[in-house]
Amino acid sequence: VSKQMLEQVLRELQPLCTAEQQFLEKFFQLSQDAADLQVLEVSVRTVSSPVPSASLPSSLIQGSAGTVGLEGPTTQLLSEIFSCLEPELRGFLDVCNKVHPFGCLQVLVTLNDSIFEMWGSSSALSSSFLNAVLGNMLLLAKSSFNKYIGTLCKEMEEAKMPSKMKGGILPSVSCFEEFVNFSEEVFRTARRRGELDKAHLRLASSVFSSINSLSSANLKVNTDMVMMENFHHIHCFLCQKKIHCLEGTKREAKQRYSEHLEKYVIKYLGQPLEKLNHFFEGVKARVAQGVKEEEVSFQLAYSKQELRKVIEKYPGKEVKRALETLYRKIHKYLSPEENLLPVVWHAMEQEFIRQYQEFEDLIQRCYAGSGIAMDFTMEDLLSYFNSITLSN
Repeated sequence: VSKQMLEQVLRELQPLCTAEQQFLEKFFQLSQDAADLQVLEVSVRTVSSPVPSASLPSSLIQGSAGTVGLEGPTTQLLSEIFSCLEPELRGFLDVCNKVHPFGCLQVLVTLNDSIFEMWGSSSALSSSFLNAVLGNMLLLAKSSFNKYIGTLCKEMEEAKMPSKMKGGILPSVSCFEEFVNFSEEVFRTARRRGELDKAHLRLASSVFSSINSLSSANLKVNTDMVMMENFHHIHCFLCQKKIHCLEGTKREAKQRYSEHLEKYVIKYLGQPLEKLNHFFEGVKARVAQGVKEEEVSFQLAYSKQELRKVIEKYPGKEVKRALETLYRKIHKYLSPEENLLPVVWHAMEQEFIRQYQEFEDLIQRCYAGSGIAMDFTMEDLLSYFNSITLSN
């Protein structure tokens, strides 16, 4: 509604100011010659209420950026007649900004488009009084918009995590998504989007900072899981929107999502075969220190007997049960909206297989001829994952 009202006000101002300007030039026989200035000042005091001899407001006389500059006697006279126009417009824009949370965005687009339309119109008087006033309003609208974006960025970066946060999409990510959706709709037919692109990049930087701050937050769930979900959400969202200036952000979100998926998988996979993992990490460390592979089994902590003891702790049934528990745990904490359970579970399967193959390889190299083998085969492992996936 405020957008339509602003458009209507701007549409009605142009013919009014143009007609007044044409009347003044004809009635007072004014040219844009500076020699007419003295005649004009007498005319101003004659046809309008008395004004001080200091004449026009300094804000209208200055030619600095952000103010209306005098270009001739007609413009000076119009600035006297319409002296209340700029203050009234400022007040109206202020109201429009407050009507909607993103009101300043709509004001900016409406002003931009209206000014372009006026400048492109054959009936518009170039460099006229109205153009100068609207130029000031546009500067004001840009300032309000940039100030709002700055506030939004600060809110995102300083947002406290909800005390009962269990996972899912962060408020800052939802806020970013809401702003992008609204702004892209508003700017869909806009003639320029430079200000919006800058805002998108600032907000994207702030939302990344917000997610990164999770690493120091005291969450009740796995931090990598939450970061993985949120970067995944941003990547999917930006894939849908196809915004040119955010292509780099989209690629970075995908990279960060992949990094945290890997961290999440590796951290959680240590649990089903924890003691085996610990044992073989020790074996690899000894080899790295220079112990020959065939001599590792002669070290007391890594003897064949110790290996058998660890392997006995992981019969096939127990491994399957541990994987089922792990699946339920992941299912419980992953947010259903992102639908990342199949992705995470597949990544876990691939990592588990990689670990299994590494363990088998180390047994062959360091315990050759011992006849030691894990209680479950690769086929067993694949069947465990397959049955868990099908039953859920």
